[in-house]
Amino acid sequence: MSDGMLADALATAGWWHVGLDLAGVTDKPAFMDRCARALELPGYFGRNWDALADCLGDLSWAPPARGRLVVVTGWQEFALAVPHDWGIAQEVFAEAGDRWRDSETPLQVVLALGGSS
Repeated sequence: MSDGMLADALATAGWWHVGLDLAGVTDKPAFMDRCARALELPGYFGRNWDALADCLGDLSWAPPARGRLVVVTGWQEFALAVPHDWGIAQEVFAEAGDRWRDSETPLQVVLALGGSS
């Protein structure tokens, strides 16, 4: 299924869908900037791990939706460049998914195995 088809299907179902393309990201500041732009995080986002966890743990800033899907592409370069930070990013994403899993508006973060789109 192409990204466009996926986006259309999710929109029809009332889900918020965003692609987080990390191609070319090799450090934490660039990762945080990319997250801020792609996810349209609020102005108070502090560009650190706790702030990212806080924003993903309280989605009152996000558009209303029946569910939310974040598809992370191009993450391999970041993972190789700063494996410790990549591990923290995965923990933040997993905790956010766990937090929203059984809610009426679940959040899913998935890692695409192919390249960036």
